Amino acid sequence: MAEPDWLTARPIAHRGLHDAARGLIENTASAVAAAVAAGYGIEVDLQVSRDGDAMVHHDDALGRLTEGSGRLAELDAAALRQVPFRATADRMMTLGELCDMVGARVTLVLELKSRFDRDARLIARVADVLAAYAGPVALMSFDPYVVAGLRRMAPRLRRGIVAERRFDHSEWRHISSWQRHSMAHLLHAPTTRPDFVAYRVDDLPAPATRLWSLFGRPVLTWTVRTPAQRERAAAWADQMIFEGFRP
Repeated sequence: MAEPDWLTARPIAHRGLHDAARGLIENTASAVAAAVAAGYGIEVDLQVSRDGDAMVHHDDALGRLTEGSGRLAELDAAALRQVPFRATADRMMTLGELCDMVGARVTLVLELKSRFDRDARLIARVADVLAAYAGPVALMSFDPYVVAGLRRMAPRLRRGIVAERRFDHSEWRHISSWQRHSMAHLLHAPTTRPDFVAYRVDDLPAPATRLWSLFGRPVLTWTVRTPAQRERAAAWADQMIFEGFRP
């Protein structure tokens, strides 16, 4: 395994240290504040707004956890910042607001969401915001185009690829079988040159991650929720992205 560093030193709270029963909703300021207070790293998701800002939100549309409806890519950041999350006073944050809130106190792991349409606006906005951020931060995406774009636009920042073994869920049907194969086995690595890989815990061990470890690169794993998954993560990864308990 790779030597521990700031990326692997502490467990990483998936979408913040969220707990809906306590009013802490994923990807909100409350969940982020709870993770900071506990000293965990924080993984959050970023979506692009219509005007090109980076919004802290997992889904590409409103409605699952928030009031309102509509795709984030069709709404400006000013409107999205006013969207309330249900059962909480939280509003959607921009990446800039997230950075101000965390203030370099813990590691940030930011997943750039992609529609696999080669839209580079989110990459550019993230690179611009983080150019002025001094804290430990790593960027990752399922989309090799995004990771390659980060290599070009933000070469000083650590970048990683998110992957799993099969990509057989319905959400991946728009991706060709060859592209899914390439993503699962990290065949894009000569172009993307990721600094780390984040691999699905139930797919470990995997040939791609075992090879990655031989090169001394960190392996993160997601999303660890059960004792069995925690054991698997400890055996085959350098750090876990966890949810639903406190390590």
